[in-house]
Amino acid sequence: MCLLLVLGLLTSLTWAEESLEPPEAPLTLGGDVMVPDLDATPEQQTATPSLPRIEEPPVDETAGGEPDTPVPSVTHAPAEPLEPPPLESLTIMLDWYPGLHHAALILAAGNGLPQREGLELAIRTPADPGAPLRLLNANLVDLALTHQLQLHLQVDRGKSPVRVATLVDTPLAGILMRETTGVEGPEDLAGLTLGYATEDGRDILLPALIAPHGIAQAEVSMVETGFALATAMTEQSLDGLVTPLRLTLPRQLADRGVSTRQLNVEKHGIPFHDGLILVANRDRLVRLREPIIELVDILRDTTLWMIENPEMAWEALVELEPTIDTPANRDAWSATLMRLSAQPAALDSRRYRQVEAYLHENGLIESISPLERLAVDPGAG
Repeated sequence: MCLLLVLGLLTSLTWAEESLEPPEAPLTLGGDVMVPDLDATPEQQTATPSLPRIEEPPVDETAGGEPDTPVPSVTHAPAEPLEPPPLESLTIMLDWYPGLHHAALILAAGNGLPQREGLELAIRTPADPGAPLRLLNANLVDLALTHQLQLHLQVDRGKSPVRVATLVDTPLAGILMRETTGVEGPEDLAGLTLGYATEDGRDILLPALIAPHGIAQAEVSMVETGFALATAMTEQSLDGLVTPLRLTLPRQLADRGVSTRQLNVEKHGIPFHDGLILVANRDRLVRLREPIIELVDILRDTTLWMIENPEMAWEALVELEPTIDTPANRDAWSATLMRLSAQPAALDSRRYRQVEAYLHENGLIESISPLERLAVDPGAG
C-alpha cells in the first residue's frame, strides 16, 4: 500500500514539471502592420475603414477541438488616391484688346483661384470689335464682353446675348473732338467726319446725340476705324471719334500731339447705363449657370481686392499683361478702379427698363423686350 502511494506521488510531480515548460516558439501577430499614412489628406484617410479586418485562423480539426488562442491578423492596403473633379472650362471673349476695364478678369484668370473653384478660364482677344457677339451668337465662345447699349441693339435684332454680370457700372463712351473744331456740344456736329469702332457708337450713340438738335445722321460722315482709334485720328482727316474708351484715349491722343475736347454721352440726354457687361448666349444659360455663378463670385472678390490694394493690383496686372503698362493706362488706373462694379452680379433692373424705353421712344430699336431677355442675375432664385 505504501509502495503504491509513493509511485503515485512521483508520477504527479513528473506531469506537473512537463506542463510548466514554455512553448517551443513565442506567439506573433500574423498579417501586415498597419502604419498611419501621415501624408494622406483627410479624405484619403477617411476613405480607409477605421476598423481593421480581423481574420481568425482556421480550426485544426485533427486536434479535436477549438484552437488554443485566436490569433488576429491585421490587413491594410493604402487607399487609392482621389482624383480631382474635372475643371469646367469657360471661354471668354474680350470686347477689345486687353485694357484697364478688363483688370478683374485678367487678375482672376492669373491668380489660380478659378482652378481651386473648379474652373478653367480661357480669355481670348477679338480680331475686330464686332467679333465677340458674332462668336457668342454662334456658340463658339461661352461668354463675351460688351456694352449695355450694344446689348439692347442685339436683342432687338433677334440675337441671343443676355447680361449675366456687370464689370463697369458707369458709362465709358464719349465723343472726342479735335480742339481745333471748336465743337461745344452735339449741336455742332453737322458737316463733320467722325470715326467709330462699334455698332452702338454708330447706330445708337451718335443718332441719340444729334437727333434732339434736328441733325440727321446723313449730315455726319462716319468712318469705321476698328481698334485703331488713335491711329485713325492722327493719320486720317477725322474731326472726332465716337469711342468706348474715354478714360484712356484722350491721353493717347495727347501723346501724339492731338488736343481734344470730350463730350460725355450721359450729359447730353443718353440715360445712365453700364459701361461693360458680361453676356452669355441665352440658349446655353441653363447649362452654364453654375460655372457662371462661380466666375461672378471670383470677379467680385478680385474687384474688392483691387480697390483695397490699388498699387499691388497694378503691379500684378502689368506682370500678367505687360502691354497694359502705358502712360495713358497709368494715368487712368485710379479713375478706372472707381468705376469697377464691386457687386458684378447685382442687376439694376430699373436701369435696363429705362434704357430700353428710351431707345424705343427715340426710334433706335423697333420694339421693347422684356427684362428677362435683356439681363439676369444667374444666382437669383
